[in-house]
Amino acid sequence: MLSISDVHTFYGHIEALHGVDLEIKEGEIVTLIGANGAGKSTLLMTICGDPRAHSGQIVFQGRDITRLPTHEIMRCGIAHSPEGRRIFPRMTILENLQMGAITGNPDRFDQNLERVFGLFPILQERGGQRGGTLSGGEQQMLAIARALMSEPTLLLLDEPSLGLAPLIVRQIFDVIRDINQSSGMTVFLVEQNAFHALRLADRGYVMVNGEISMTGSGKDLLNDPEVQRAYLEGAVG
Repeated sequence: MLSISDVHTFYGHIEALHGVDLEIKEGEIVTLIGANGAGKSTLLMTICGDPRAHSGQIVFQGRDITRLPTHEIMRCGIAHSPEGRRIFPRMTILENLQMGAITGNPDRFDQNLERVFGLFPILQERGGQRGGTLSGGEQQMLAIARALMSEPTLLLLDEPSLGLAPLIVRQIFDVIRDINQSSGMTVFLVEQNAFHALRLADRGYVMVNGEISMTGSGKDLLNDPEVQRAYLEGAVG
């Protein structure tokens, strides 16, 4: 579904991604783990066209999207729930969801709204509440729901557990699993919480200093001594 080949990305004169190769197959949950500053979020943003890949190729469902503008990439069937949520704080929950539906099919708006309310009932209860007044966990639910309103075939999730209480983290990961299993939606998950991410993922990649250093099944990486030492010390279920 998504093929990333020898991608280099720069911020000014600083190279952030050094020849990244990565592949995601249809229906998979694939996770990318690594330390803070490793380049994980940069890779997701590069897929979305901002920043633009300096060189290399990004192919989505057989189409080269490397040079497409961001709005065209989103219309191809990709949705991005960014790090830090980035909801519209002065808009209501419903208005945020309407913004997410801009690239979706307007004839299925009500159906998609019902679907995300089924995943996150608290959003339905508080539909008229401004996004900025929600808790951190509720804002993360809204960010994911907003992305789903565009009916993506590939969902990019950037640090969905960041700053959340353990109970909310488990709820978020349960929803990610449900999204994948109930609809077959492909998910590319960037996470510092390697334990939960690798337990959930079909396959995983490890990024170090803008390069892919390891790849394997989620289970294999979870049991790898090097991954355990670097990313899983003190992890709990």
